[in-house]
Amino acid sequence: MATERRQVSRRRFSYYMRVIEEATGKLIGHLSDISTGGFKLDSVKPVPLNVVSRLRIDQTGEISNKSYIAFAACAKWSRVDAFDPNVYNVGFQIIDMTPADYDIFVKMFSTYGVQSM
Repeated sequence: MATERRQVSRRRFSYYMRVIEEATGKLIGHLSDISTGGFKLDSVKPVPLNVVSRLRIDQTGEISNKSYIAFAACAKWSRVDAFDPNVYNVGFQIIDMTPADYDIFVKMFSTYGVQSM
């Protein structure tokens, strides 16, 4: 009998948030699913796998007084979206995040994450 490897609950993301490459300001994609250890985003371009990137997510002020959170993350998988062949679904694992930014990330998970049925 197969067991679920991931023990962290996952939630669909109900809020439009951009994930940006920190150094260049280039848009990587938009959050579509979130867990406390990572996230899935929708991207119009393929994202290289197993490369650690410095990313940021801009904040609206509803969750934090910071304008963004920054962190290192690594794309672990990528596939073409089942409904839109022009979109890639990309799963990221968070590699490094300050405790203060992680607290904000968990608030994002709790506030904007919609429990999947």
